[in-house]
Amino acid sequence: MDAGLAVVFAGTPEFALPSLDAIAASRHRVRAVLTQPDRPSGRGRHVAASPVKERALELGLPVAQPASLKDGDAAREIAALAPDVMVVVAYGLLLPPSILALPRHGCLNVHASLLPRWRGAAPVARAILAGDAQTGVCIMRMEAGLDTGPVMLARAIPIGERETAGELETRLASLGGGLIVEALDALAEGRAAFTAQDPAGATYARKLTKAEARLDWREDAASILRRVRALNPRPVAETTLDGAQLRIHEAEAVTASPGPVPGTIVSAGADGIVVMAGEGALSLTRVQLPGRRAVAARELVNARSLSGKVLV
Repeated sequence: MDAGLAVVFAGTPEFALPSLDAIAASRHRVRAVLTQPDRPSGRGRHVAASPVKERALELGLPVAQPASLKDGDAAREIAALAPDVMVVVAYGLLLPPSILALPRHGCLNVHASLLPRWRGAAPVARAILAGDAQTGVCIMRMEAGLDTGPVMLARAIPIGERETAGELETRLASLGGGLIVEALDALAEGRAAFTAQDPAGATYARKLTKAEARLDWREDAASILRRVRALNPRPVAETTLDGAQLRIHEAEAVTASPGPVPGTIVSAGADGIVVMAGEGALSLTRVQLPGRRAVAARELVNARSLSGKVLV
């Protein structure tokens, strides 16, 4: 059997960790890991390394953190590693043509959707927002266009009715870890085959914005619930209670008699805070006030009178 491929790995967030772990444990050799520069993080804004950098150091792998790949220095450094293939998983930096052309097998991307659906930065959240029944992971050979390259492997999984974006990302990350090693094995053994994407089926998964976190209670409860799920763990859905931000981490759709103005809290008890929507209602089960931790709704119910108030 072939001894394996020389790999340069590029990734940044936790989503990339299962792929890095899987490659490091395989017969393939990780020559170096690229990740984004250390940046301020958390409430204290302390400078922190990316999850990929931390894991690479634990594994004893060389790490590089270029601010950009557009200058010649980055290309020369990667070329000196003589990679057979570059694996890119949520790296966060664009790869210019000079980098894409370096590895003899090209650059493979672990993408969290069933391409060509949901090309772009936020495929998991967009799939939930759209009400898709399934999503998956694709191993794609990268080219200059945004997620337009041919696909080698794809695996589909159903989206749970109550699954959040964070929960779905965890499952997809694990799936991607197994799939990328399968793809590298196929490349090493000369049996890899790629299929061109059908551009007619393409949709764009634009990055989530803070403005999208604001709930519109005039929408139906099912749509609002999808937004709550899609924006968990970031940036988190929000509304306004008594002039203050109220973040909604978890909720569930419930039946309710029509009548009250959308946004009206029709009941508040140990099981949740029931809010009228344009159609149906939403029971808020985990919420967060400014400067506080997220709590079960019953804690907010115990702290103040809520029935009859209107969320906006």
